[in-house]
Formats: sequence, C-alpha cells, structure tokens
Amino acid sequence: MVRKRQDPREDAEAIRAVAFSAPAGRPAGVEVLTLAELRERADACGLAAPHRPDFHHLLLLDRGRLVHCVDFREHALAPGDLLWSRPGQVQHFGDLTGAEGRLVLFESGFVDPATAAAARIEDWYGPAVRHPEGAAARALDEALTQLHREFGALGGLPLEVHLEVLRHLLAVLVLRAAYPGGPADGPEDGMCEASETYLRFRDAVERGFARSRRVADYARSLGYAPRTLSRATEAAAGVGAKEFIDRRVVLEAKRLLAHGDQPASRIAVRLGFADATNFSKFFQRQAGITPIAFRDAVRGGG
Repeated sequence: MVRKRQDPREDAEAIRAVAFSAPAGRPAGVEVLTLAELRERADACGLAAPHRPDFHHLLLLDRGRLVHCVDFREHALAPGDLLWSRPGQVQHFGDLTGAEGRLVLFESGFVDPATAAAARIEDWYGPAVRHPEGAAARALDEALTQLHREFGALGGLPLEVHLEVLRHLLAVLVLRAAYPGGPADGPEDGMCEASETYLRFRDAVERGFARSRRVADYARSLGYAPRTLSRATEAAAGVGAKEFIDRRVVLEAKRLLAHGDQPASRIAVRLGFADATNFSKFFQRQAGITPIAFRDAVRGGG
C-alpha cells in the first residue's frame, strides 16, 4: 500500500540549503572563480559538510586531484574532468588542497530558455562527471576561458551589455558541457538521444515518487503501456521503470536519513509508505542496509 503524501522536498529543512549569492558589485545569477579563490573565501568545514545548493556547479579541474560527492556517490576527478552538479542535489567537497580548477556557479534562470532546453539543464539524472576528450575537451576549455575572462572584465562595457555577453558565453559553455564527448560517470552515458517517452516518465517520477511507486500509475497518467515505459527507461537509464522509481525513492530516503534527525516512521510517511516496517523492508532490499544502520554509517564516516 502506498499513501498519497506531500512532496517530501517541501519539508527538507534538515538538509542545509544554500542559496545563490552574487559577490558585491557583480551581476546576479552567475559567478566564475577559481578553486584557489574558493579556498580563500569559503568555510572549508561548510564545503566539506553535505549541503543542497539551489544553483548549478560547473567545475573543470586543471591540476591535482579532487573527490566530490554528489547524492552519496563519490567522484574522483583528475585533470581535464568536468563536474556538473545541479540544483537540489546534495553534495560536498573533499580536500581542496592542491586541486586547481575553474568553477562556474549559475542559477537556472540566468540561461535563456532555448539554451536551457537544448542543454537539458534541468536533467537531475544526468551524469555528474564527464571525461571530455580531443577537440571537444579543447572547445570546452576555450569556452570556459572566455567566460572567465569576461567575468573579470567588469567595467569594460556598460553593465547591461556585460550581463548579456556573460549570458551568451554561459550558453556556449553549458551547451559544450552537455555534449562534451568522452565517457561519463553514471548510468545515463547515452542520454543525448533519450526518447520523449523516457523524458516524460522521468519528469513524472520526479513529481510523484512520494505518491506512487507503481509503473502502472505512471503509464496510465502518461498514456503509455507499462512495457513501453520499461523499454524506454531501460534504453536511456539502463534499468527498468520500476527500478528507476525505486532508486529515486531510495535517494530521497538517504538524503533524509543522512542529514536530519527524523525517525524512520516520519520518513516513511513522507515517502508514501503505510508504516515504518514497510519502509525499512523496502530500504534494506534496495540499499542492502537498514535505514538506521545507513544513518549511523554515514554520520560515523563524517
């Protein structure tokens, strides 16, 4: 039995939310900085603690090594690797000492709608790390270099013109980042050609995973046969439709367990389970560990 509940993200105060804050005298919506500048001004403990930004992070690592965790998956970045974490994802930085790179922070609304659609910047299921190669890697580096240079050239143009130049340069960068070539870290390496069926299903799951975990419910609301959804999801994400739904529920459960003190019974209700027992059985079957053991393990690991 699945209860109909509110969206769990409406009550996610236990996870530290981070809003975008433009530097003084800079245009709102975008910021470009180096990892060295980030180290100088940011609270290292705050960066190392899990947090949920409401803006995008695009990071191109130039030198050194960096471990970055996005939604409980650690990614070890090497020079040339590209990280893209999206609003709402829980993340934290590893040790920044010795790592050098360039970081772009931007709000979704800063990018024009056509670019946002073409780059699918709202694709929360896209791979967090890419490994660009060859000409694509060089084009990505050039796009970021030009954006970085323009961001630092405040005063060379009227502010409104400077803002539009930044918007256009960021559009080039996010499009390059969306199609960088090379392999990816994640189950959706081939997402460039994801079908409309899968994209509609993915968005419906994001809206409704706390209300239903039944493929049949999504198929009915979208006007597809359940097998059609499963085939489309298997092709795009590498798992069937039911597994896709369950993984989204487990991810939200992990977020709530790791970064809050709510009992399993409260989390169960928020995620649409009839009771804590059913939730615990589901979580252990999917994650291989009980909810309380997962909470203890994550917090014990710092």
